Amino acid sequence: MSKSSKDLLEFWEDQMKLSHTSSNYFFRKSPSHYHMMLIVMNSYKLNENLSVEELKTRLFKTSRPKSALMIKEACDKEFFYLEKTGNDHRKKYVLPTQNFVNEFNEYLKTLKNLSF
Repeated sequence: MSKSSKDLLEFWEDQMKLSHTSSNYFFRKSPSHYHMMLIVMNSYKLNENLSVEELKTRLFKTSRPKSALMIKEACDKEFFYLEKTGNDHRKKYVLPTQNFVNEFNEYLKTLKNLSF
């Protein structure tokens, strides 16, 4: 096995050894969970407001009740939080917590250093 293949395998195994309460486990539960993470982080990176309703709509192949449950779970686990801003206080925006942003950046940095 080549060195880069072994690095990729080791990276995956290290990720799976992390606590089941970590974001590594939570966002890999399903393609919808991973998609939710990418949507939120993309909006955060682009400094765009992402409302709860917009996120529910953008999650493909996921019902609105299931999307709502996934968002609530991510907030309960403190990966995301909801913020009311602007004139309409009924509208809530989904934002990543600073701890999750740091963890996500570390994850990306590790991925960038791997080759296959």
